[in-house]
Amino acid sequence: MKLSRLNLGSVIAVAHTEGHLQLLLNRGDELELLEIPAPEAAFEGLRQLNEMVADSSEAIAMLPVNSSMANAIGYDSSDRILQVEFCNGATYQYAGVEPEIWQELHETNSIGRYFNNQIRGNYDSNCIDEDDCYS
Repeated sequence: MKLSRLNLGSVIAVAHTEGHLQLLLNRGDELELLEIPAPEAAFEGLRQLNEMVADSSEAIAMLPVNSSMANAIGYDSSDRILQVEFCNGATYQYAGVEPEIWQELHETNSIGRYFNNQIRGNYDSNCIDEDDCYS
């Protein structure tokens, strides 16, 4: 068996269409869509790998957003935790966030404005990685 090291951290989403595996990659300042000839089994394998990794950790799935304040947002509906990855690299979790607030944040035209008006200061928060936290 030959092993290869993989870094899939920039892969945001995968799909399979007409014999091609499609990978949506986060390239920092832009998104890139790659298409690679591959059987549907490759897509299914990646999807299963994603489920296994998600099941084995308590990480909140993050959605990239178009915002000058945040890179990504995510929500754990069972624990009612909102997670925000800010543009400066800090990631904070906000406890007790109602599903309606998450839905409104997810659907708003201005993530920053909604966050500042509805979330900041209204929920207990903690920074996940102390190295990136605000002082």
